[in-house]
Amino acid sequence: TITGNFANVIHGLNANHLTDQVIQRSKRMILDTLGVGLLGTNTEVCHKVTQYSKIYSSDISSTIWGHLGFRLPPLYAAFVNGVAVHSMDFDDTWHPATHPSGAVLPAVIALSEAFPQKKKISGLDLLLAFNVGIEVQGRLLRFSSEARNIPKRY
Repeated sequence: TITGNFANVIHGLNANHLTDQVIQRSKRMILDTLGVGLLGTNTEVCHKVTQYSKIYSSDISSTIWGHLGFRLPPLYAAFVNGVAVHSMDFDDTWHPATHPSGAVLPAVIALSEAFPQKKKISGLDLLLAFNVGIEVQGRLLRFSSEARNIPKRY
């Protein structure tokens, strides 16, 4: 099935699949996303979701970008940081329209911070997770019949 094939491809990816070119492009995408995200922490919408998310707490927490000492459960940290990235609408895009790094990087970083200290992931593992997330998003986009019509709607 399409779903089974999709799952097999994603499950079979490992760090050996990351070419030098993919690693370099990924690093550039990550750096760009972090920069846009830090800029976005000053937007009104980011302030609103940050205030909203302060009601949540957990024994496991992740960093909120641009706010020293303020942490949230990984789910909410990914949400707040993702809003920060996309709030300026300068994050990377694909055609048809989607913003891959703004959705993937905040989730990957929040989850990586949630690992216990003795199970921390390496930078290469983070790059792999980032690229798997980008691959998933790209494939879902290709499978979507609605995504194909986005340019015609605008």
